[in-house]
Amino acid sequence: MPAHPDLADVIEALHSDLAEWMGSNAPPKVFDRFANALHDEFSSVTTTGQVIDRDTLLAGVWSARNAQPGFNIEITDIQEIAQSGSILTARFTAENQQGEVRSRRLVTAILLNTDHGYLWRSVHETATPPAE
Repeated sequence: MPAHPDLADVIEALHSDLAEWMGSNAPPKVFDRFANALHDEFSSVTTTGQVIDRDTLLAGVWSARNAQPGFNIEITDIQEIAQSGSILTARFTAENQQGEVRSRRLVTAILLNTDHGYLWRSVHETATPPAE
């Protein structure tokens, strides 16, 4: 199933803001865009199996401002898995890069299509081996 027309833009925008926030002395509006993209009841399953809520994630992201200068996140292999009404499920690969260090994860995300655009409702990340 091909990706929804703006799905790639939505996924890349969120990760671009996250990378900019963590990798530079970004202005607060970058954090605000990231935070505003998350549903009030957002939760995430990390690569270590921990479930974290929106407030916990945002507190961690807030404290990570410019913690990894030059940090980058590359998004590839975006697939729309299913859509029903306003609920869209997508899967993609996210690869973090900090200098020569790379880490990859396969991400499954549930997004809600609202009157104000997509809101991220849930994310589940699984660590994967680096690309060859």
